[in-house]
Amino acid sequence: MNVLFEEQGEFKLGTVLADNAASLQVETASGKRTKVKAANVLLRFDHAAALAGFMPQAQALAAAIDLDFLWQCCGPDEFDFQSLAQEYYGRAPAPLEAAALLLKLHGAPMYFYRRGKGRFKAAPQEALRAALAAVERKQRQAEQQQRYFEQLSAGRLPAEFEPLRERLLYRPDRNTIEAKALDSACEALKLSPARVFERCGALPSSAQYHLGHFLFENFPEGAGFAPLPPPGLPADLPAAGAAAYSIDDAATTEIDDAFSVIRRPDGGLRVGVHIAAPALGIAIDSPLDQVARRRLSTVYMPGGKITMLPPEAIERYTLLAGKAVPALSFYAEVSPQFEILGTESRIESVYIEGNLRHDALDGVFDAAAVERGHVEHAFGSELLALHRLAERLEGARGKAEPQREPRAEYDFHVADERIEITERRRGAPIDKVVSELMILVNSRWGQLLDQHDRAGIFRAQREGKVKLATVASPHQGLGVAHYVWASSPLRRYVDLINQRQIVALVRAEPPPYPRNSEALYAAMRAFELTYDVYAEFQRRMERYWCLRWIMQENIASVSARVLRENLVRLERLPLVVRVPSAPDLPAGSRVELAVGAIDLIELSVELEFRERLAA
Repeated sequence: MNVLFEEQGEFKLGTVLADNAASLQVETASGKRTKVKAANVLLRFDHAAALAGFMPQAQALAAAIDLDFLWQCCGPDEFDFQSLAQEYYGRAPAPLEAAALLLKLHGAPMYFYRRGKGRFKAAPQEALRAALAAVERKQRQAEQQQRYFEQLSAGRLPAEFEPLRERLLYRPDRNTIEAKALDSACEALKLSPARVFERCGALPSSAQYHLGHFLFENFPEGAGFAPLPPPGLPADLPAAGAAAYSIDDAATTEIDDAFSVIRRPDGGLRVGVHIAAPALGIAIDSPLDQVARRRLSTVYMPGGKITMLPPEAIERYTLLAGKAVPALSFYAEVSPQFEILGTESRIESVYIEGNLRHDALDGVFDAAAVERGHVEHAFGSELLALHRLAERLEGARGKAEPQREPRAEYDFHVADERIEITERRRGAPIDKVVSELMILVNSRWGQLLDQHDRAGIFRAQREGKVKLATVASPHQGLGVAHYVWASSPLRRYVDLINQRQIVALVRAEPPPYPRNSEALYAAMRAFELTYDVYAEFQRRMERYWCLRWIMQENIASVSARVLRENLVRLERLPLVVRVPSAPDLPAGSRVELAVGAIDLIELSVELEFRERLAA
């Protein structure tokens, strides 16, 4: 006696060695002996042929059965395969025929639902039609996916990929046939998606690839601005007692701060720090405020920027030379010995007499000019006075340091995808003037908010960690007890928030953001995350343009200083790279490195150690 039984979803054949009613001892065609439950036995038949050929013959018979006809033979009720076999063949089926029909039923789950061992039910017509349509659709998709793969492999971008370009490059949906085809092409070609697009001529610029990734993630609606009415300008503001001038980089258009100096008869000074005051024209929750709240900060990158505010709003409030503009002013009464005797904050109109630029000042306002006490500039005496005050402020914070090599900073100028990188040493007198006056105004305004129990977004530092908080805490790195960001309201949303709080305090009005304001907390949390993302993007683009400059200038070797282990910082460029071939050298050692392959997509460069250089 032979049996056809089901085991773990498979049909198997065997010869019965012992029949114990509830179970059978069976020897399979391979010679393996096994115990089979009687309930799993589907067909019993006499030994009429070799078992080894039984199943292939049954499969061949099953292939010849017309599936649609078989489905039409079944009624709506549940049935047993042997009963259907008898009806189908019009007689008692042979074991081989019964097995063939069982295989056919079992292999067509769309047509026949399983209802137990050897029992089935025909699928309803609508369900079958839907299932067949799904299979046909999947087949078409599989064929389309294969065509996509072949086109990509041949270096051609399918036309259907064009509207999906950014999503496929930056955040593909792995369930789509386009993404699956691209993955297959990447695997076959051993290339990244960006390299596959580049190979197809669909990546016009590596710079645009990196910029596009940032915009896709952070500005999905685009970096431009919808039409908005410009902010209003306050009327009848009192005029400041002196004209002011700003000090900025040549590319700065959002001019947030300016300075003024009035000499008193006793030899003392009245020093003004004048901050652009968009808080006077941008109401909370206005359309313009909503734009600023979404962006949270201006985004900087070599060769461009994405401003927080629309150009029309910036134009109204930027401290541009030749016009009077609304300002939140901080005044310090300074003694002849450069001690601060008192301070005052005012809302007023300030005439901007000049926009001084670093590139023009660095040549005339340097350490030598300070030493001889004369600066060849229209504001030379004021600049010298501010420098004396800055030195006194630095000392009062406990931050005056002995002379050391100034830190380098770099300016990137991009035109027609050519890059010029210029190096500028920090620590010039003008840097000290600007930084110390900004620390002064931000720390004093932070103190003012704290003294009047007003909420604000404070910056605090303890044990090297900087964080934002709505209550004041010391900033150990700066050596001040209070510190807010309030001096760049055209460029940072937290500064705009803090300016609103200060303006209300100066006007003796209730604070726009009371204690425990959810809007203030939400803006603070969002700003921390967003500002880090923007800063990382700026670093990434600076790295990109450094690598482009090396390629542009055909640089074959570079000098660098060891930071630690095999990590080096290139001289002349703000670029930090690992050099696996570098020997173990002390930090600060100078080395010469050969430049190898540069990948502008992965932002990598291969550097090979050549020799150690003299210090």
